[in-house]
Order: sequence, then C-alpha cells, then structure tokens
Amino acid sequence: MRLSRDDENYGDSVSIETQRTILQQYAKEQGLHVVGEYVDDGWSGTNFERPDFQRMMDDMEAGKVNCIVTKDYCAIIGLNQKDLENQGILA
Repeated sequence: MRLSRDDENYGDSVSIETQRTILQQYAKEQGLHVVGEYVDDGWSGTNFERPDFQRMMDDMEAGKVNCIVTKDYCAIIGLNQKDLENQGILA
C-alpha cells in the first residue's frame, strides 16, 4: 500500500485504510493467507528507495514472498489515473 502526499488530493478512495480493506477482502475471497503488509505512506511511487518497497524487494529476493497483491499497479510504480490517461493507457 502506498499513498503519496499528492494522492491525498484524490480523497478517501485511495487512503491506506481503504486500500487495506480492499486488499484484505480480495485475499479472503481468493483464499490467500496474508502474512504481512508493505506500506509506504507519504512516499511518491516514483521513489524506489521508499522503506517498505525496499523491504518487499529484499523479502522477494530472499524467497520470503510468493505473491504480491496490490489495489492497482499504480501503487507500486507511482502512476495515477491522470498519468495513465496522459500516456494513452486509460481513457
């Protein structure tokens, strides 16, 4: 989960708690056992030096992670809907 200061302008729909609720429900529906969370609150997704992103990468490299679930890939790579629209990915 990630929320940059710029994302706060979009309201509660992208809040950390909303993301957590959506992801927990998805995991439950899919029968996934969640063993941890990675949360970078207040960090831009374009900054790959954010603490929990680095922890996630380290855990992946150490073989501790076999599945990552995110509300949308924008949470990881730092693109929002407007960025995607500007790149012609979304209309």
